[in-house]
Amino acid sequence: MLAVVRWVVTLGALVLVFRVLGTEAIVTQLRAVSLPWLVMAVGALTLQIALSAARWRITAGAVGLQVGRGQALREYYLSVLGNTVLPGGVLGDLGRIARLRHQAGVGRAAQSVVIERLAGQIALFAVTGLGAVAWFWPHPAALAGAIALVAGGYGMIVVIRNAGQRPASQPTGRIGRMLRLLADAWVSPGVWRRQLWLSLAILACNLGGFWAAAQAVGLTLGPVAAIFVIPLALSAMLIPLSVNGWGLREGAAAAIWPLAGAAPSHAVAASVVFGIAALLAALPGIVALRAPLKAT
Repeated sequence: MLAVVRWVVTLGALVLVFRVLGTEAIVTQLRAVSLPWLVMAVGALTLQIALSAARWRITAGAVGLQVGRGQALREYYLSVLGNTVLPGGVLGDLGRIARLRHQAGVGRAAQSVVIERLAGQIALFAVTGLGAVAWFWPHPAALAGAIALVAGGYGMIVVIRNAGQRPASQPTGRIGRMLRLLADAWVSPGVWRRQLWLSLAILACNLGGFWAAAQAVGLTLGPVAAIFVIPLALSAMLIPLSVNGWGLREGAAAAIWPLAGAAPSHAVAASVVFGIAALLAALPGIVALRAPLKAT
């Protein structure tokens, strides 16, 4: 029933957006898509998958799950493909957990996937806040937002680091155990630099893919405008009510991107191109369906 609801929401949202803005206006933009920019968007999102697989491999190692480079890439590709074409946006991740449960149990497999995905969502949240601060600067609210971002980020790091420094024998609840895992995966001495740079590179590929999709339909966004409106559209994909954010992402783009001077039809066309690029980037995951489950 949930799957049916998500398909209904996806199709309903797309139909609503196209009817309100005018199907002809959006289709006109899509017919004029620049192939080189589309290829660039696919390339950026393909690189994002490879970098995400590397981040997941580091995270898995931190929680005691050994995943080889080739295995990490295959399983991540398959996971992204599942998230892209199946409703809910997490079925691919659940499949990744199920396929790896034989190596270290469901618990560790789930921990590696959840912590890695959480890192991506925190990075997106941070850049969304940064984009809002940059857009509204020097308004006093922007200054307050900047202070809140810095204080919140620093506080989170301190809490996680302190949890990691507690003796392993010290009793802790579920939250304490989770914080200790986050400390091992994110802020331990041999890991945090790689996690930081990989997360920044992954986010840059995601934003760059959407920016290239906008360029493909003739929509040029300046740096400040891009860092403001693109993360907001991507954030709509986190709502688990559609298939890979389709419909919700287009609605968010149509509502928000005009603040940066973009026509709603252009914004929707850019979002559609991004969705197509994401699907094309994920298609190699089909190969992983026939790959053996072994660490290589």
